[in-house]
Amino acid sequence: MKAMNWLVNVLRKSGLLTEDLDYHLVRASMVIMFLFFGYQKWFAYEADVLIPYISNCPLISWMYPVLGIRGTSWFLGVSEWLFGSLLFLGYWDKRLGILGALGSTVSFIITVTIIPFIPNGWAASAGGFPAMAGNVPFLMKDVVLLAVSIYLLRQDVLRAAPRRVVARPRLAVAMNPAWKETAR
Repeated sequence: MKAMNWLVNVLRKSGLLTEDLDYHLVRASMVIMFLFFGYQKWFAYEADVLIPYISNCPLISWMYPVLGIRGTSWFLGVSEWLFGSLLFLGYWDKRLGILGALGSTVSFIITVTIIPFIPNGWAASAGGFPAMAGNVPFLMKDVVLLAVSIYLLRQDVLRAAPRRVVARPRLAVAMNPAWKETAR
């Protein structure tokens, strides 16, 4: 217990945990991820890898008949670079960060919806769901990336919103009358 208190105090005093480090690291990691994943989409090997994912996604399977295999891959690459660029610009302009986080959120909602439709995605030898198999484990990371996207969206909306006094809930004012004075 004493060692844990010492560790907490050292980390708190280090400055490492101040000034939104988590927010900036999450944003940077998403920018890097979109840069690398978007880059892959320009090559035939990635277009071929995407076939089982896209062809089994109810929300984007229409893209193959419209854009073709390579066109779909390029479209996704451009989209990922756009979202990554908007997230990067969000360091300076939260409104652009909001657009990037919205695009990221939609992107990961789409990829998460692929999970139930992947053929042989649940290991029958282990009783099926929740024993993941095939491409499902790869897609499960998108559940976390969806949560990260929503986190960034929330943070950017809060930071872009004009500063104003927030109305205090009645119960909170009843419990702490001093809040009534600060809420004006």
